[in-house]
Amino acid sequence: MNYIRRAGERGRTSVGWLDSYHSFSFGGYHDPAHMGVSTLRVINDDTVAPGAGFGTHGHRDMEIVSYVLEGAVRHEDSMGHRYTVPAGEIQLLSAGSGVMHSEYNDSETDPVSFLQIWITPNVRGTDPDYQQKRIEQDGMLTPLVTPDGRDGSLTIRQDASLYRVRLGVGQRVMLDAGRSIGYLHVIQGEARVGPVVLHQGDGAGFPVGQDIDLQAGEPLSALYFQLPA
Repeated sequence: MNYIRRAGERGRTSVGWLDSYHSFSFGGYHDPAHMGVSTLRVINDDTVAPGAGFGTHGHRDMEIVSYVLEGAVRHEDSMGHRYTVPAGEIQLLSAGSGVMHSEYNDSETDPVSFLQIWITPNVRGTDPDYQQKRIEQDGMLTPLVTPDGRDGSLTIRQDASLYRVRLGVGQRVMLDAGRSIGYLHVIQGEARVGPVVLHQGDGAGFPVGQDIDLQAGEPLSALYFQLPA
């Protein structure tokens, strides 16, 4: 482990309709010590007020992953897609040569919480694309996003993979780094990696090739990234 990002030290944007915690520099929050890990550029932990959201805006050459934790997000884009993304589903917007989109809370009464993740692609200027899917957990480690769409995962334009980790109390799993840089983000529960204990919102980076012996001190839900060296 060569990098620890504690939840309480993250940047924050609070503007009434939006309460967002930034694991890495984003928007008006800038910290040169926290600019991302490898191609992982953004993890924003967003809570959006009822009926509010991100109005139509544009992106290009970015892989944007949204993982809904509670509630539902209403998505519209310039490719003609209009979808609702409920809790538990994952969305991947490949901005490519350019796309306009909006993301709103689909409820007029309850807030929505979701993780917004940005990964830089390994190709530029491609046609934009949209994917959305509910991927059921299969064992302790389930691929959500991969370069080749294996095991029903969404396909990303980068040599990077995103897995969902779910462990019961005391369960453990070995995360195989291969030739990748690893990054772990805790959604809920307690993760133990050797003497280091991570809680909700905490993150940790691991150097190239370091396998991770991960154990749950409490029921654990987390995201694990394999990123290019």
